[in-house]
Amino acid sequence: MPNRLINFYIPSAPAASKKDKSEIDNIYKKHRLSVILTTTLGYSMYYICRLSFNVMKKPIIDEGLFTETQIGVIGSALFFTYAVGKFINGFLTDRANIRRFMATGIFISAIINLILGFYHLFYAFIILWGLNGWFQSMGATPCAVALTRWYSSKERATYWGFWSTSHNLGESITFILTAFIVSIAGWRLGFEAAGIIGLIASMLILRFLYESPEVGGLPPIEVYKNDQVGFSNEPKSISSLQFGLLKNPVIWILALSSSLIYVARYSINSWGIFFLQTHKGYTAVEASSIISISSVSGIVGTFLSGLISDKFFHSRRNVPVLIFGIINALSLFIFLFNPAHQPWIDITSMIFFGLSIGVQVCFLAGLMAIDFAPKKAAGAVLGIVGIASYVGAGLQDIISGYLIGHNKSLINGSVSYQFLPTSIFWIGASTLSFLLALTLWNAKPHKD
Repeated sequence: MPNRLINFYIPSAPAASKKDKSEIDNIYKKHRLSVILTTTLGYSMYYICRLSFNVMKKPIIDEGLFTETQIGVIGSALFFTYAVGKFINGFLTDRANIRRFMATGIFISAIINLILGFYHLFYAFIILWGLNGWFQSMGATPCAVALTRWYSSKERATYWGFWSTSHNLGESITFILTAFIVSIAGWRLGFEAAGIIGLIASMLILRFLYESPEVGGLPPIEVYKNDQVGFSNEPKSISSLQFGLLKNPVIWILALSSSLIYVARYSINSWGIFFLQTHKGYTAVEASSIISISSVSGIVGTFLSGLISDKFFHSRRNVPVLIFGIINALSLFIFLFNPAHQPWIDITSMIFFGLSIGVQVCFLAGLMAIDFAPKKAAGAVLGIVGIASYVGAGLQDIISGYLIGHNKSLINGSVSYQFLPTSIFWIGASTLSFLLALTLWNAKPHKD
Protein backbone atom coordinates (compact mmCIF):
# COMPACT_ATOMS: atom_id res chain seq x y z
CA MET A 1 0.00 0.00 0.00
CA PRO A 2 2.72 2.58 0.87
CA ASN A 3 4.55 1.81 -2.38
CA ARG A 4 1.36 2.24 -4.41
CA LEU A 5 0.74 5.57 -2.70
CA ILE A 6 4.28 6.75 -3.42
CA ASN A 7 4.01 5.63 -7.04
CA PHE A 8 0.79 7.62 -7.39
CA TYR A 9 2.73 10.84 -6.76
CA ILE A 10 5.84 10.05 -8.80
CA PRO A 11 6.21 12.52 -11.72
CA SER A 12 5.30 11.25 -15.16
CA ALA A 13 8.20 10.27 -17.40
CA PRO A 14 9.12 12.59 -20.32
CA ALA A 15 7.53 11.59 -23.61
CA ALA A 16 9.32 11.21 -26.92
CA SER A 17 10.23 14.62 -28.30
CA LYS A 18 7.95 15.98 -30.97
CA LYS A 19 9.62 17.23 -34.12
CA ASP A 20 6.91 19.13 -35.99
CA LYS A 21 7.15 22.84 -35.09
CA SER A 22 3.51 23.62 -35.83
CA GLU A 23 2.40 20.73 -33.62
CA ILE A 24 4.70 21.94 -30.82
CA ASP A 25 3.30 25.47 -31.15
CA ASN A 26 -0.31 24.27 -31.02
CA ILE A 27 0.22 22.04 -27.99
CA TYR A 28 2.22 24.69 -26.14
CA LYS A 29 -0.47 27.29 -26.75
CA LYS A 30 -3.25 24.98 -25.56
CA HIS A 31 -1.41 23.67 -22.50
CA ARG A 32 -0.13 27.08 -21.37
CA LEU A 33 -3.65 28.46 -21.45
CA SER A 34 -4.95 25.44 -19.56
CA VAL A 35 -2.20 25.70 -16.93
CA ILE A 36 -2.75 29.38 -16.14
CA LEU A 37 -6.54 29.02 -15.97
CA THR A 38 -6.45 25.80 -13.94
CA THR A 39 -3.91 27.05 -11.40
CA THR A 40 -5.78 30.35 -11.02
CA LEU A 41 -9.29 28.93 -10.69
CA GLY A 42 -8.14 25.84 -8.79
CA TYR A 43 -6.21 27.81 -6.20
CA SER A 44 -9.05 30.31 -5.78
CA MET A 45 -11.24 27.37 -4.77
CA TYR A 46 -8.58 26.35 -2.25
CA TYR A 47 -9.20 29.71 -0.60
CA ILE A 48 -12.94 29.09 -0.33
CA CYS A 49 -12.22 25.97 1.74
CA ARG A 50 -9.65 27.91 3.79
CA LEU A 51 -11.53 31.13 4.59
CA SER A 52 -14.99 29.67 5.19
CA PHE A 53 -14.49 29.81 8.97
CA ASN A 54 -13.78 33.56 8.90
CA VAL A 55 -17.30 34.36 7.70
CA MET A 56 -18.82 32.29 10.50
CA LYS A 57 -17.01 33.74 13.52
CA LYS A 58 -19.73 36.10 14.73
CA PRO A 59 -22.63 33.63 14.21
CA ILE A 60 -20.66 31.02 16.16
CA ILE A 61 -19.86 33.49 18.97
CA ASP A 62 -23.48 34.73 19.04
CA GLU A 63 -24.64 31.12 19.31
CA GLY A 64 -22.44 30.78 22.40
CA LEU A 65 -20.39 27.89 21.05
CA PHE A 66 -16.95 29.51 21.39
CA THR A 67 -15.41 32.66 22.91
CA GLU A 68 -13.33 35.19 20.96
CA THR A 69 -10.13 33.65 22.36
CA GLN A 70 -11.23 30.14 21.38
CA ILE A 71 -12.07 31.41 17.88
CA GLY A 72 -8.56 32.82 17.64
CA VAL A 73 -7.01 29.51 18.72
CA ILE A 74 -9.07 27.57 16.17
CA GLY A 75 -8.09 29.98 13.40
CA SER A 76 -4.42 29.79 14.36
CA ALA A 77 -4.47 25.98 14.17
CA LEU A 78 -4.91 26.20 10.40
CA PHE A 79 -2.14 28.76 10.02
CA PHE A 80 0.43 26.80 12.02
CA THR A 81 -0.20 23.47 10.32
CA TYR A 82 -0.33 25.32 7.00
CA ALA A 83 3.06 26.88 7.75
CA VAL A 84 4.76 23.58 8.55
CA GLY A 85 2.91 21.85 5.73
CA LYS A 86 3.89 24.44 3.17
CA PHE A 87 7.54 24.09 4.15
CA ILE A 88 7.53 20.28 3.92
CA ASN A 89 5.21 20.06 0.93
CA GLY A 90 7.23 22.73 -0.85
CA PHE A 91 10.26 20.45 -0.76
CA LEU A 92 8.13 17.46 -1.80
CA THR A 93 6.50 19.30 -4.69
CA ASP A 94 9.79 19.62 -6.58
CA ARG A 95 9.82 15.80 -6.73
CA ALA A 96 6.08 15.10 -7.13
CA ASN A 97 3.39 14.77 -9.78
CA ILE A 98 2.05 18.29 -9.28
CA ARG A 99 -1.35 17.55 -10.84
CA ARG A 100 -2.18 14.72 -8.44
CA PHE A 101 -0.51 16.49 -5.53
CA MET A 102 -2.62 19.64 -5.89
CA ALA A 103 -5.85 17.73 -6.52
CA THR A 104 -5.36 15.64 -3.37
CA GLY A 105 -4.99 18.71 -1.16
CA ILE A 106 -8.24 20.38 -2.20
CA PHE A 107 -10.13 17.07 -2.15
CA ILE A 108 -9.34 16.33 1.50
CA SER A 109 -9.79 20.00 2.47
CA ALA A 110 -13.28 19.81 0.97
CA ILE A 111 -14.09 16.67 2.96
CA ILE A 112 -13.01 18.41 6.18
CA ASN A 113 -15.29 21.38 5.43
CA LEU A 114 -18.18 18.98 4.88
CA ILE A 115 -17.48 17.29 8.23
CA LEU A 116 -17.24 20.58 10.13
CA GLY A 117 -20.84 21.37 9.27
CA PHE A 118 -21.85 18.63 11.72
CA TYR A 119 -19.47 19.38 14.62
CA HIS A 120 -19.63 21.88 17.49
CA LEU A 121 -16.98 20.59 19.94
CA PHE A 122 -14.04 22.93 20.57
CA TYR A 123 -11.23 20.37 20.39
CA ALA A 124 -12.78 18.67 17.37
CA PHE A 125 -12.80 22.04 15.61
CA ILE A 126 -9.14 22.63 16.47
CA ILE A 127 -8.07 19.20 15.18
CA LEU A 128 -10.12 19.32 11.99
CA TRP A 129 -9.26 22.93 11.16
CA GLY A 130 -5.61 22.16 11.82
CA LEU A 131 -5.77 19.18 9.44
CA ASN A 132 -7.38 21.48 6.90
CA GLY A 133 -4.32 23.71 7.13
CA TRP A 134 -2.00 20.83 6.26
CA PHE A 135 -3.90 19.85 3.14
CA GLN A 136 -4.37 23.50 2.17
CA SER A 137 -0.57 23.71 2.05
CA MET A 138 -0.58 21.37 -0.96
CA GLY A 139 -2.01 24.08 -3.24
CA ALA A 140 0.41 26.96 -3.79
CA THR A 141 3.69 25.15 -4.42
CA PRO A 142 2.39 23.01 -7.32
CA CYS A 143 1.17 26.23 -8.91
CA ALA A 144 4.60 27.84 -8.48
CA VAL A 145 6.32 24.84 -10.02
CA ALA A 146 3.85 24.81 -12.93
CA LEU A 147 4.46 28.49 -13.64
CA THR A 148 8.24 28.06 -13.70
CA ARG A 149 7.90 25.11 -16.10
CA TRP A 150 5.47 26.69 -18.55
CA TYR A 151 6.51 30.38 -18.62
CA SER A 152 9.99 31.78 -19.23
CA SER A 153 11.75 34.25 -16.94
CA LYS A 154 11.03 37.21 -19.25
CA GLU A 155 7.27 36.69 -19.05
CA ARG A 156 6.89 34.97 -15.69
CA ALA A 157 6.06 38.10 -13.67
CA THR A 158 3.07 38.85 -15.87
CA TYR A 159 1.67 35.32 -15.56
CA TRP A 160 2.53 35.17 -11.87
CA GLY A 161 0.53 38.33 -11.36
CA PHE A 162 -2.43 36.78 -13.20
CA TRP A 163 -2.20 33.60 -11.09
CA SER A 164 -1.95 35.63 -7.90
CA THR A 165 -5.43 36.97 -8.54
CA SER A 166 -6.58 33.53 -7.36
CA HIS A 167 -5.99 34.65 -3.76
CA ASN A 168 -8.36 37.57 -4.10
CA LEU A 169 -10.82 35.75 -6.33
CA GLY A 170 -11.19 33.06 -3.69
CA GLU A 171 -11.55 35.67 -0.95
CA SER A 172 -14.22 37.53 -2.91
CA ILE A 173 -16.29 34.41 -3.51
CA THR A 174 -15.98 33.46 0.15
CA PHE A 175 -16.93 36.88 1.53
CA ILE A 176 -19.85 37.29 -0.86
CA LEU A 177 -21.25 33.83 -1.64
CA THR A 178 -20.44 32.09 1.65
CA ALA A 179 -21.61 35.10 3.67
CA PHE A 180 -24.89 35.12 1.75
CA ILE A 181 -25.41 31.40 2.39
CA VAL A 182 -24.60 31.82 6.10
CA SER A 183 -26.97 34.79 6.41
CA ILE A 184 -29.95 32.85 5.06
CA ALA A 185 -29.18 29.26 6.07
CA GLY A 186 -26.72 29.38 8.99
CA TRP A 187 -23.01 28.73 9.43
CA ARG A 188 -23.26 24.95 9.14
CA LEU A 189 -24.53 25.12 5.57
CA GLY A 190 -21.71 27.58 4.83
CA PHE A 191 -19.20 24.81 5.51
CA GLU A 192 -21.18 22.40 3.34
CA ALA A 193 -21.19 24.82 0.39
CA ALA A 194 -17.41 25.34 0.66
CA GLY A 195 -16.89 21.57 0.70
CA ILE A 196 -18.93 21.00 -2.45
CA ILE A 197 -16.97 23.69 -4.30
CA GLY A 198 -13.71 22.04 -3.20
CA LEU A 199 -14.76 18.65 -4.56
CA ILE A 200 -15.51 20.22 -7.94
CA ALA A 201 -12.09 21.90 -7.91
CA SER A 202 -10.25 18.61 -7.35
CA MET A 203 -11.82 17.13 -10.49
CA LEU A 204 -10.97 20.20 -12.58
CA ILE A 205 -7.32 20.10 -11.48
CA LEU A 206 -6.96 16.41 -12.33
CA ARG A 207 -8.36 17.01 -15.79
CA PHE A 208 -6.78 20.30 -16.88
CA LEU A 209 -3.43 20.78 -15.09
CA TYR A 210 -0.40 19.66 -17.11
CA GLU A 211 2.81 18.65 -15.33
CA SER A 212 5.55 19.94 -17.62
CA PRO A 213 6.34 20.49 -21.30
CA GLU A 214 8.67 17.49 -21.33
CA VAL A 215 5.88 15.12 -20.24
CA GLY A 216 4.02 16.15 -23.39
CA GLY A 217 7.07 15.65 -25.62
CA LEU A 218 7.76 19.39 -25.79
CA PRO A 219 11.09 21.21 -25.36
CA PRO A 220 11.77 23.05 -22.06
CA ILE A 221 10.22 26.50 -21.92
CA GLU A 222 13.67 28.18 -21.98
CA VAL A 223 14.41 26.47 -25.30
CA TYR A 224 10.97 27.07 -26.77
CA LYS A 225 11.01 30.79 -25.86
CA ASN A 226 14.72 31.21 -26.61
CA ASP A 227 15.19 32.59 -23.10
CA GLN A 228 18.25 30.63 -22.00
CA VAL A 229 20.12 33.30 -20.05
CA GLY A 230 21.44 31.47 -17.01
CA PHE A 231 19.74 28.26 -18.12
CA SER A 232 21.65 25.01 -18.11
CA ASN A 233 20.72 21.43 -18.86
CA GLU A 234 23.56 20.21 -16.64
CA PRO A 235 22.13 17.76 -14.07
CA LYS A 236 22.08 19.24 -10.58
CA SER A 237 20.98 17.69 -7.34
CA ILE A 238 17.59 19.03 -6.26
CA SER A 239 18.58 18.36 -2.65
CA SER A 240 21.73 20.49 -2.92
CA LEU A 241 19.79 23.34 -4.50
CA GLN A 242 17.14 23.17 -1.79
CA PHE A 243 19.72 23.02 1.00
CA GLY A 244 21.44 26.07 -0.48
CA LEU A 245 18.25 28.07 -0.01
CA LEU A 246 18.28 27.34 3.73
CA LYS A 247 21.71 29.02 3.98
CA ASN A 248 20.74 32.10 1.98
CA PRO A 249 20.10 35.12 4.28
CA VAL A 250 18.24 36.94 1.50
CA ILE A 251 15.57 34.22 1.49
CA TRP A 252 15.09 34.46 5.26
CA ILE A 253 14.89 38.27 5.25
CA LEU A 254 12.28 38.03 2.53
CA ALA A 255 10.45 35.35 4.53
CA LEU A 256 10.28 37.59 7.63
CA SER A 257 9.05 40.53 5.56
CA SER A 258 6.39 38.29 4.05
CA SER A 259 5.33 37.05 7.49
CA LEU A 260 4.66 40.63 8.59
CA ILE A 261 2.56 41.48 5.55
CA TYR A 262 0.60 38.30 6.24
CA VAL A 263 -0.18 39.65 9.70
CA ALA A 264 -1.71 42.71 8.03
CA ARG A 265 -3.40 40.66 5.34
CA TYR A 266 -5.06 38.18 7.65
CA SER A 267 -5.93 40.76 10.26
CA ILE A 268 -8.56 42.00 7.80
CA ASN A 269 -9.40 38.58 6.33
CA SER A 270 -9.82 36.99 9.74
CA TRP A 271 -11.22 39.85 11.82
CA GLY A 272 -12.34 42.59 9.40
CA ILE A 273 -15.95 41.42 9.26
CA PHE A 274 -16.07 41.06 13.05
CA PHE A 275 -14.52 44.54 13.45
CA LEU A 276 -17.10 46.20 11.21
CA GLN A 277 -20.00 44.41 12.89
CA THR A 278 -18.98 45.09 16.47
CA HIS A 279 -17.17 48.44 16.18
CA LYS A 280 -19.05 50.22 13.41
CA GLY A 281 -22.48 48.60 13.55
CA TYR A 282 -22.68 47.02 10.10
CA THR A 283 -24.85 43.98 9.45
CA ALA A 284 -23.17 40.68 8.52
CA VAL A 285 -23.91 41.12 4.80
CA GLU A 286 -22.81 44.78 4.83
CA ALA A 287 -19.57 43.96 6.63
CA SER A 288 -18.81 41.02 4.35
CA SER A 289 -19.51 43.15 1.28
CA ILE A 290 -17.08 45.87 2.40
CA ILE A 291 -14.33 43.37 3.17
CA SER A 292 -14.96 41.64 -0.16
CA ILE A 293 -14.14 44.94 -1.89
CA SER A 294 -10.54 44.58 -0.73
CA SER A 295 -10.44 41.15 -2.34
CA VAL A 296 -11.90 42.42 -5.61
CA SER A 297 -9.45 45.34 -5.76
CA GLY A 298 -6.71 42.89 -4.83
CA ILE A 299 -7.42 41.09 -8.09
CA VAL A 300 -6.52 44.29 -9.92
CA GLY A 301 -3.41 44.77 -7.76
CA THR A 302 -2.06 41.27 -8.27
CA PHE A 303 -2.86 41.25 -11.98
CA LEU A 304 -1.09 44.57 -12.54
CA SER A 305 1.85 43.82 -10.24
CA GLY A 306 3.70 41.72 -12.78
CA LEU A 307 2.98 44.15 -15.61
CA ILE A 308 4.10 47.09 -13.47
CA SER A 309 7.34 45.32 -12.58
CA ASP A 310 8.11 44.08 -16.12
CA LYS A 311 7.08 47.19 -18.07
CA PHE A 312 8.04 50.08 -15.80
CA PHE A 313 10.80 48.82 -13.51
CA HIS A 314 12.66 46.33 -15.77
CA SER A 315 11.48 43.33 -13.68
CA ARG A 316 12.75 44.89 -10.43
CA ARG A 317 10.41 44.47 -7.49
CA ASN A 318 11.88 46.82 -4.85
CA VAL A 319 10.32 50.12 -5.94
CA PRO A 320 6.74 48.74 -6.20
CA VAL A 321 7.18 47.04 -2.81
CA LEU A 322 8.11 50.37 -1.22
CA ILE A 323 5.32 52.37 -2.90
CA PHE A 324 2.56 49.88 -2.19
CA GLY A 325 3.89 49.15 1.29
CA ILE A 326 3.31 52.78 2.25
CA ILE A 327 -0.15 52.70 0.65
CA ASN A 328 -1.01 49.54 2.60
CA ALA A 329 -0.09 50.99 5.99
CA LEU A 330 -1.98 54.25 5.32
CA SER A 331 -5.13 52.55 4.06
CA LEU A 332 -5.16 50.22 7.07
CA PHE A 333 -4.81 53.22 9.39
CA ILE A 334 -7.75 55.00 7.74
CA PHE A 335 -9.93 51.89 7.87
CA LEU A 336 -9.30 51.30 11.56
CA PHE A 337 -9.58 54.90 12.80
CA ASN A 338 -12.29 56.22 10.50
CA PRO A 339 -15.41 56.89 12.66
CA ALA A 340 -18.56 54.80 12.31
CA HIS A 341 -21.26 55.66 9.76
CA GLN A 342 -18.73 56.63 7.07
CA PRO A 343 -19.23 53.75 4.62
CA TRP A 344 -17.63 55.44 1.64
CA ILE A 345 -14.41 56.03 3.55
CA ASP A 346 -14.42 52.40 4.70
CA ILE A 347 -15.00 51.27 1.12
CA THR A 348 -12.25 53.52 -0.27
CA SER A 349 -9.75 52.35 2.34
CA MET A 350 -10.53 48.73 1.45
CA ILE A 351 -9.99 49.46 -2.23
CA PHE A 352 -6.47 50.74 -1.58
CA PHE A 353 -5.79 48.09 1.06
CA GLY A 354 -6.71 45.38 -1.44
CA LEU A 355 -4.65 46.90 -4.24
CA SER A 356 -1.57 47.20 -2.06
CA ILE A 357 -1.93 43.79 -0.41
CA GLY A 358 -2.29 42.26 -3.86
CA VAL A 359 1.05 43.70 -4.96
CA GLN A 360 2.84 43.00 -1.67
CA VAL A 361 1.74 39.37 -1.43
CA CYS A 362 2.51 38.75 -5.11
CA PHE A 363 6.06 40.04 -4.68
CA LEU A 364 7.07 39.29 -1.07
CA ALA A 365 5.37 35.89 -0.77
CA GLY A 366 6.04 34.61 -4.26
CA LEU A 367 7.71 36.34 -7.16
CA MET A 368 10.73 37.75 -5.30
CA ALA A 369 11.30 34.34 -3.72
CA ILE A 370 11.27 32.74 -7.17
CA ASP A 371 13.71 35.42 -8.41
CA PHE A 372 16.23 34.51 -5.72
CA ALA A 373 16.01 30.73 -6.19
CA PRO A 374 17.02 28.19 -8.84
CA LYS A 375 14.17 26.93 -11.01
CA LYS A 376 14.52 23.34 -9.79
CA ALA A 377 13.90 24.50 -6.20
CA ALA A 378 10.86 26.68 -6.89
CA GLY A 379 8.63 24.61 -4.61
CA ALA A 380 11.17 24.65 -1.79
CA VAL A 381 11.68 28.42 -1.77
CA LEU A 382 7.94 28.95 -1.69
CA GLY A 383 7.82 26.51 1.21
CA ILE A 384 10.43 28.48 3.15
CA VAL A 385 8.67 31.78 2.63
CA GLY A 386 5.35 30.06 3.25
CA ILE A 387 6.24 28.69 6.68
CA ALA A 388 7.30 32.15 7.84
CA SER A 389 4.24 33.80 6.30
CA TYR A 390 1.74 31.52 7.91
CA VAL A 391 3.47 31.41 11.28
CA GLY A 392 2.94 35.18 11.16
CA ALA A 393 -0.69 34.70 10.17
CA GLY A 394 -1.20 32.15 12.95
CA LEU A 395 0.38 34.35 15.62
CA GLN A 396 -1.80 37.18 14.35
CA ASP A 397 -4.97 35.18 14.96
CA ILE A 398 -3.94 34.25 18.52
CA ILE A 399 -2.70 37.74 19.42
CA SER A 400 -5.67 39.47 17.78
CA GLY A 401 -8.16 37.14 19.46
CA TYR A 402 -6.49 37.76 22.82
CA LEU A 403 -6.37 41.55 22.40
CA ILE A 404 -9.98 41.72 21.22
CA GLY A 405 -11.28 39.40 23.93
CA HIS A 406 -9.39 41.15 26.75
CA ASN A 407 -10.35 44.66 25.68
CA LYS A 408 -14.11 44.36 25.81
CA SER A 409 -16.54 45.64 28.40
CA LEU A 410 -20.24 45.47 29.19
CA ILE A 411 -21.98 48.84 28.76
CA ASN A 412 -25.71 49.09 29.47
CA GLY A 413 -26.07 45.38 28.89
CA SER A 414 -24.24 45.46 25.54
CA VAL A 415 -20.72 44.23 24.77
CA SER A 416 -18.32 46.98 23.63
CA TYR A 417 -14.87 46.34 22.12
CA GLN A 418 -11.77 48.55 22.36
CA PHE A 419 -9.73 47.98 19.20
CA LEU A 420 -6.83 50.42 19.79
CA PRO A 421 -4.24 47.80 20.91
CA THR A 422 -5.24 45.51 18.05
CA SER A 423 -5.04 48.35 15.53
CA ILE A 424 -1.52 49.29 16.63
CA PHE A 425 -0.48 45.66 16.23
CA TRP A 426 -1.89 45.40 12.70
CA ILE A 427 -0.55 48.73 11.41
CA GLY A 428 2.86 48.12 12.98
CA ALA A 429 3.22 44.80 11.16
CA SER A 430 2.32 46.40 7.83
CA THR A 431 4.90 49.15 8.31
CA LEU A 432 7.71 46.86 9.45
CA SER A 433 7.12 44.61 6.46
CA PHE A 434 8.10 47.10 3.77
CA LEU A 435 10.87 48.61 5.92
CA LEU A 436 12.47 45.17 6.24
CA ALA A 437 12.08 44.54 2.50
CA LEU A 438 14.10 47.70 1.84
CA THR A 439 17.20 45.92 3.14
CA LEU A 440 17.06 43.79 -0.05
CA TRP A 441 17.12 46.84 -2.32
CA ASN A 442 20.35 45.85 -4.08
CA ALA A 443 20.02 42.05 -3.86
CA LYS A 444 20.63 40.32 -7.20
CA PRO A 445 18.30 37.66 -8.69
CA HIS A 446 19.58 34.09 -8.88
CA LYS A 447 21.16 32.75 -12.05
CA ASP A 448 21.14 28.96 -12.52
